[in-house]
Amino acid sequence: MCRTLNTKQENRTPLNKHHNTPIWWLRSEKMKSSIHHHQHPPLQQQQPPPPPLSDSDTDSDGSGTHSSSSDLLRHSDLSASIFKPYFEFTGRHSSSATTATPAEVSKIQSFLTSSSSGALSCLICLERIKPSDPTWSCSSLCFALFHLHCIQSWARQASNLAAARAATRLPITQQRASETALWNCPKCRVEYPITHIPKTYFCFCGKLENPPNDPWVLPHSCGEICGRPLKHNCGHHCLLLCHPGPCPSCPKLVKVRCFCSKIEDVRRCGFKEFSCGKVCGKVLDCGVHGCAETCHEGECPPCRARSVYRCRCGKKKEERECCDRDFGCGEPCEKRLGCGKHVCERGCHVGECGDCPMQGKRTCPCGKRVYEGMPCDVLVPLCGATCDKMLSCGYHRCPERCHRGACAETCRTVVKKSCRSLRKDVPCYQDLWCERKCQRMRDCGRHACKRKCCDGDCPPCSEVCDKRLRCKNHKCPSPCHRGACAPCPIMVTIACACGETHFEVPCGTEMEQKPPKCPKPCPIAPLCRHAPRLKPHKCHYGACPPCLLPCAEEYSCGHACKLRCHGAKPPPNREFTLKPKKKKIIQQSECTPGTPCPPCPELVWRPCVGQHIGAERMMVCSDKSQFACENLCGNPLPCGNHYCTKTCHALENPSSMNRLPQIEPCEVCSLPCDKEREPKCQHRCPRRCHPGDCPPCKVLIKRSCHCGSMVHVFECIYYNTLSAKDQEKVRSCGGLCHRKLPNCTHLCPETCHPGECPNPEKCSKKVTVRCKCQTLKKEWPCHDVQAAYHAAGSHPKDITKNQFGIGLIPCNSDCKSKMQVVETELHLRKSQVTEVKETDNEKSAPKRRKRQKRVQESKETTKLQKIISTTKQLLLYLFILIILVAATYYGYKGLLWLNDWMNKVDEQRQRHPRRIR
Repeated sequence: MCRTLNTKQENRTPLNKHHNTPIWWLRSEKMKSSIHHHQHPPLQQQQPPPPPLSDSDTDSDGSGTHSSSSDLLRHSDLSASIFKPYFEFTGRHSSSATTATPAEVSKIQSFLTSSSSGALSCLICLERIKPSDPTWSCSSLCFALFHLHCIQSWARQASNLAAARAATRLPITQQRASETALWNCPKCRVEYPITHIPKTYFCFCGKLENPPNDPWVLPHSCGEICGRPLKHNCGHHCLLLCHPGPCPSCPKLVKVRCFCSKIEDVRRCGFKEFSCGKVCGKVLDCGVHGCAETCHEGECPPCRARSVYRCRCGKKKEERECCDRDFGCGEPCEKRLGCGKHVCERGCHVGECGDCPMQGKRTCPCGKRVYEGMPCDVLVPLCGATCDKMLSCGYHRCPERCHRGACAETCRTVVKKSCRSLRKDVPCYQDLWCERKCQRMRDCGRHACKRKCCDGDCPPCSEVCDKRLRCKNHKCPSPCHRGACAPCPIMVTIACACGETHFEVPCGTEMEQKPPKCPKPCPIAPLCRHAPRLKPHKCHYGACPPCLLPCAEEYSCGHACKLRCHGAKPPPNREFTLKPKKKKIIQQSECTPGTPCPPCPELVWRPCVGQHIGAERMMVCSDKSQFACENLCGNPLPCGNHYCTKTCHALENPSSMNRLPQIEPCEVCSLPCDKEREPKCQHRCPRRCHPGDCPPCKVLIKRSCHCGSMVHVFECIYYNTLSAKDQEKVRSCGGLCHRKLPNCTHLCPETCHPGECPNPEKCSKKVTVRCKCQTLKKEWPCHDVQAAYHAAGSHPKDITKNQFGIGLIPCNSDCKSKMQVVETELHLRKSQVTEVKETDNEKSAPKRRKRQKRVQESKETTKLQKIISTTKQLLLYLFILIILVAATYYGYKGLLWLNDWMNKVDEQRQRHPRRIR
């Protein structure tokens, strides 16, 4: 078998014509069959599911197509068949046939896919690793591949920097520091000694130096069997061909026992440790109970059986777990010692207490004087010398005299202590610290120490570097350091849209990689409305091809979209998506996929904002802008009596329109109300023009009563709603009529009434009737007095009130004598009154004249006052004239400007009728 595998002819066998898989995969398949042939016969096992790997060649440019679907099915599980022994680890006694995917196998598959597709990149220089480039791979954890010259430069710089740091911080020579310096892997940070700096280019398994670049063999591989010892020191070697990454677990069949050694089974060597699923049953450390756990790996757990146990001295009993059965009660032993005078002061213990510690040779507390033969119950005397025991500080001794008990815990000896900036005498137990902060730069060269009272051994910088790495996607997570940061250790997965074909590349190089091609059908379902009618297409990188059918989606207005389908565009799988390189933007006249339908382009007739008949215009259906015609609005105003005289304007805002002019309400009617009130009255409505009836008239009107003695105040609405009879009734004051009768001087005796007083000639009032000299008098009824005046030929209404009733009785002789006496008295009174008046006039004449002169003098004005008054009048007339001229001039200018502005507005309306809102 080995001879067949090592022949050059088989290494250079061409690729399979039905599938782009290298022959070294097929060789591994033969190897696997040989393993089964030389080992024990395979047990009955279930067929494992195929691993998630694509069967397409990632480096193909599309020319290598599959001949048929049967060939695809025949070779699709080739990698699964190669790694089948590594995936299955079932046994005869397993509860169910289980399969697993070890991490090593998945990593090998990823490395193989990346190597075969040429997608490997160096983490240091971020350049693509060509098949002819010398390389070095980490053999510890990450198995990352680097350029040989890149890793050599990296290792030298890292080791030199580590040696320089060690020489400055440790008391060693530069040569010793260089010999012990370490460098680490750029990805996994595993440390290597300086002797492990690579100097030669080896293949992956390390057997062939400077492997040739053979197009029929995996790049950087020798093409021979790996042969490296497998992990866990099982004694077997890797049977795969020289490969990148770690070696998988051992697939050979061996006889092994389960963890509890009860059952023997044949299993894969890499998964030979198994549990039989039964109770362990091993005897535990107590030697009594058995393990009750299921068959397990490692040591059995402590015994948890509970029971009652005695302590070490046997005084107490407690219920405890079996693993904790040996315990102490915490009380002193107190058993009598051999001397019979002292008791044991030890705690709870097992066995004999021992001899009395006070017997035999005894010394004083400081140990300088020895006493022999002293009884154990007698205290040893003090020697009186200095104690001189070493104190807890470790530098000074106890200065006290020999004493019993422990020495002082704190050493108070005064010593000189110093820090970097201070020297002072302090007690020995007291530390000396200053407040000065250290300004030395740490090993990173960026941050200062800043530690108080630093002794010069500054701690390393613990802050995170946080610099942007060369990948430009992540920041450096390492502690702050000198020089350039390590490459980004994160690997980015590049795959097709379905994720079946994928490989990993270092972060930062994904933009330069070519995504793999996949022959499987695209799993992304179309999202447009034509999905049932579209033909299926192959898996692809990026977005699906656009749909070429017409959209035909109906707008909300009722029209249908006539453009090419531009429905929703399904996004690629984000988990395997790679950012594509920038391409030229192809401008398309139609809508691009994933965008909504454009506005409806149909032409429709649309009325103006005022809804006037005959003012419609032809406009695009999607253009929701409104226009105003030149007509007047003509809509009735809210008052209901007049119409709007504004030009055409918007009255409402329909919800279906997007771009509308601002709603402009009709003008407000400012005319006064000219309606006739009901009931009619002479007062006008105080409100402006309004709809509906006018409010009731609340104006107060005055109406006097019938007799005129008082005035009534009524609301107009109240008084006008009364009938004529009710109006006369409410106007009556309710008292006696105060009007004078027409034929006499008496008032009307009736209650206040409208019209003339009734029966004025039948007045029955008493009237005093006198003679002409008014000496005689009598009382007559008023109607007799009126009859007497009528009999005398005169009318009673012509007689004054003072003369009414006088002269109706004739005079007699007594009347004449009284008249003479009265006349003489009157003559004397008149003469006295005239004399008094003349004297008063003579006294008051000079004062009146003086006052008249003063008034005349005050009324006379001077010439200066006349000039000032005329000047003021002229200035007032001139100021008024200037104001009138200025108002006329600027008013004329304003009218001209207003005329020009209105002309411009008319021109704009004629040019842009659609923009006017």
